[in-house]
Amino acid sequence: MQIPVANHHEGILPARRQFTSQAGQALVLGILLLGIIMLALNALFSTGRLIGVKARQLHATDAAAYSGALVQARALNMQSYINLAQTGHQMAMAHLVTLGSWAKFSATQGKQASAGNPPAYLIGMMFGSQHLQAYQSARRAQAIANIANSGNELYRAFSEHDKAVHDVLQATSLAVKQSLETARNNAIEKVIHANYPEAHIQQNLSWKILNDNASGFSAVFAPNGNYRSLIGQVASVYGFLGERNDTHKNSWIVNEKCPWKRHELRRKGQTILDDDGNWQSIDTQSYHALRSNRWIGCYFREYPMGWGWVPANAKSIGMDVPHVEDSPDNFSEIDFWRWVQRATKWNVFGGTDNPLANSRAVASRQRWSGGGLPGYVDIANANEQPAMKFTLSLTRKNAWGHDFTINSTAKTFFERPQPRTDGRKENANFWHPYWQASLMPTETQGGSLP
Repeated sequence: MQIPVANHHEGILPARRQFTSQAGQALVLGILLLGIIMLALNALFSTGRLIGVKARQLHATDAAAYSGALVQARALNMQSYINLAQTGHQMAMAHLVTLGSWAKFSATQGKQASAGNPPAYLIGMMFGSQHLQAYQSARRAQAIANIANSGNELYRAFSEHDKAVHDVLQATSLAVKQSLETARNNAIEKVIHANYPEAHIQQNLSWKILNDNASGFSAVFAPNGNYRSLIGQVASVYGFLGERNDTHKNSWIVNEKCPWKRHELRRKGQTILDDDGNWQSIDTQSYHALRSNRWIGCYFREYPMGWGWVPANAKSIGMDVPHVEDSPDNFSEIDFWRWVQRATKWNVFGGTDNPLANSRAVASRQRWSGGGLPGYVDIANANEQPAMKFTLSLTRKNAWGHDFTINSTAKTFFERPQPRTDGRKENANFWHPYWQASLMPTETQGGSLP
């Protein structure tokens, strides 16, 4: 009996067909999965690219806005330094007119001492050796008689300060005020271009300023009120510019009709800023001899010993000092007291002034030309606008097919580096260089991805 032998290839063929079918299905799934991955990677790449565009634009906008605020801070600090420099020049001018009146006073006193009118020995006998020595030493001051005259040393120094005040500092202050917005915008433009050096991107960039309060933030003020008060406070620091008043009385009883009165040596002097903004300085000294007659009783006969008045550009004396424009050179033809009663309203029975010496000072005055006290730039209203703010809006078109707009807000603000020692709050101003710059939150910050 013959046993049939089975063919071993019969079982292998169906299994191979099944494997080939499964392999084909896996390839299709793999291709589909690879396509999905490629789509996801492409979307992720596009999103990352747009995020990078936005991040770059945000960085550029913040940098440009901060740079604009920093330019503003520097401009406002410049205004503060100018105002402080103006104050310094005013003090120099005040010292110069005071030196001028002192020079004229010393020279005229030396002339009077040399002429013996009044005699030096009489001053020493009445008021002591110190006054005698001072009066006699004034003779050497005749050499500086012309130093305060127009065109000479003190006048030229005064003119240089006046030129700096008006032609340099005031002109610069006004220029800074007028060009502030332009300078800020130029800085913003340069920073944006520095962040986008590519010409094809610059063609698609545009920017504008929103919510800007720079216009009207500062104003030009007339030189009065608080400004004059500040100048006066600074001047009070210098004793040389203060009142130079001193009265000495001798100890003798001069007349039995008025035993309480004495011969007097009156020294008067002051430096002021008059109503027109001109510095004035006057210095006088007179010997007031006590006299008596049957018509008016006891009175003081004034003998001017020294005088000098420098009114800068003032046309009239801005001080409360009694004087007349045309006093006699001597009183050989008329009694002093008669002339006073007829021509003046002076008090010859007492008082503290040197009216005759004042009159001599006015008659020999030296006027120095100048522009007076200048106007100044300061914050317009610190209560309503304590800081200068603006929003920069930067737009980039066609960034990989999309448009982006980013906003950034910056401010320029006033803040002291240390609190005041008196504990008081200081309003924003252009007198201290404490202006700083910073970014601040923007309500419309953004430029969302599409």
